[in-house]
Amino acid sequence: MLGSGTLIECLAHPDVVDVLSVVRRPSGVQHAKLAEIVHDDFLDFSRLADRLSGYDACLFCLGVSSAGMTEEAYRNVTLDVTLAAAQTLLAASPGLAFCFVSGAGTDSSATGRVMWARVKGETENRLLELPFGRVWLFRPGYVQPMKGVRSRTRIYNLAYTVLGPLYPLLKRLGPGVVTTTEKLGLAMIRVVRDGASHEVLENRDINELAAAEQRLLA
Repeated sequence: MLGSGTLIECLAHPDVVDVLSVVRRPSGVQHAKLAEIVHDDFLDFSRLADRLSGYDACLFCLGVSSAGMTEEAYRNVTLDVTLAAAQTLLAASPGLAFCFVSGAGTDSSATGRVMWARVKGETENRLLELPFGRVWLFRPGYVQPMKGVRSRTRIYNLAYTVLGPLYPLLKRLGPGVVTTTEKLGLAMIRVVRDGASHEVLENRDINELAAAEQRLLA
């Protein structure tokens, strides 16, 4: 869902000239800016290295809910897949900016009792150790899908269908709690181009960056 939303913003943004999307199944999206690679092994990206060279940024939006997963399985998707992509990208495009979508409540100590927060924290820390040009860690809270974006998880789609009409009320929870797929995408584009004052970007930071970018585009 987050990847689809970010892709929409990249394809529409005048400062983004070329997008390569690496996916597990064909998206069906066609655009003059877009090239798509369907890849079957997300623990080994080495055979894509030639295709991954020359890019300015990776917007890494892959992720799953930890509900019903063992820690080993969740680590495999969250940590192992992320580092497999990062290490190949580091060799192919060493000056690249790496944007990682984490989550509100991530445990930077990587030692806490909450499994998903601990694994996300370890993943963030491992990325910061890699010598990329820049690493930005995005920690959104509740993310409302926009512009027709849908989750691939059925129960999430049901929840968004129910909560969608309530989004104007949910926004009253404040910019530190609620954001959208549109704002997340715009915030990532902005930090790749202009940077940010700190590497860990919480929900409020995401909304502020997106608002600044929306003003620029208006």
